[in-house]
Amino acid sequence: MKKKAHANSRIFFLLSAVLLVLLILLGLGLGSVRIPLREILRVLSEGDAETANAVILRSVRLPRVLAGILTGAGLGAAGAILQTVLNNSLASSNTIGVNSGAGFFVMLSMIFFPKDPAARSGMAFLGALITVLFILCLAYFAERSRVTIILAGITISSFLSAAMNLIKTLDDSIVINSLTFSIGSLAGVRLSNLAYPAIGILPAILIATLLGKALNIMSLGDGTAMSLGLKVHHYRIVFVLLASLLAGCVVSYAGLISFVGLIVPHVCRYFTGHDARVLIPASALLGAVFVLIADLAGRVLFAPYELPVGILLSLSGAPFFLYLLLKKGGRRVNA
Repeated sequence: MKKKAHANSRIFFLLSAVLLVLLILLGLGLGSVRIPLREILRVLSEGDAETANAVILRSVRLPRVLAGILTGAGLGAAGAILQTVLNNSLASSNTIGVNSGAGFFVMLSMIFFPKDPAARSGMAFLGALITVLFILCLAYFAERSRVTIILAGITISSFLSAAMNLIKTLDDSIVINSLTFSIGSLAGVRLSNLAYPAIGILPAILIATLLGKALNIMSLGDGTAMSLGLKVHHYRIVFVLLASLLAGCVVSYAGLISFVGLIVPHVCRYFTGHDARVLIPASALLGAVFVLIADLAGRVLFAPYELPVGILLSLSGAPFFLYLLLKKGGRRVNA
């Protein structure tokens, strides 16, 4: 059985990697101006910055593709972590209000530090962390059920959405940015916007993967994990920090993108199993594929208009959320 699971995981990673490379090339080549593969490879290898195609690739499409990869990887891995830490199959950075917490603090950074990208990433992480800690406190003191946590997340999201609308009302200078921010979009992302988030996202995924054995033990329940000698509360704090860092970094440049962290870990479990050492990198890889597909569809299917990636992800994620809510019942998902 183990050999079959390992074989399935290898096939999954191989196919996902091939699909990711294909999507990167399509993302660079397709759009209002189609750029052939030969031209893409020449510009990337020779550093030609004189032609119009080179400017489009370097200034618009390459940052957007890299943003899609980081977005999907960060949210996918964060969802896999949160679903285990909270013992909840419906948990993700948007369903429990983490994205809204990060978004609220990003808007605060737009007011107090409008020209500092590092401050935006830091404030997003802080907002995500505070929200997750609040959810953990509710789970500890209240009835620790799936419905309680999700309802708490919905309440927090509603409150923070109202706070963000209040900020937009009081400060007209951020209204233009806040529209695409609330929807979730990769349009207009620059390489400079990705430097600080990448420094947070990539190491966080690596650390979470290396600590996957502890996450596997935590999935057995607190009592069993403690009996096996695991310092559950210490590791829970570490994983909360990692999930907050992942979600906060993504929100800082991509806005309130939803449902990636909910859908992707469930799909990955079907193909790779529940071992967190495999699940987390698998969720990161498939998350990148998922976001690139949605972003490419929004650019190509509705040309010459463009549909923000956040809208397509919400349209696909909402039915999946309802399916889990109605069919999964209260069963715990072990990651």
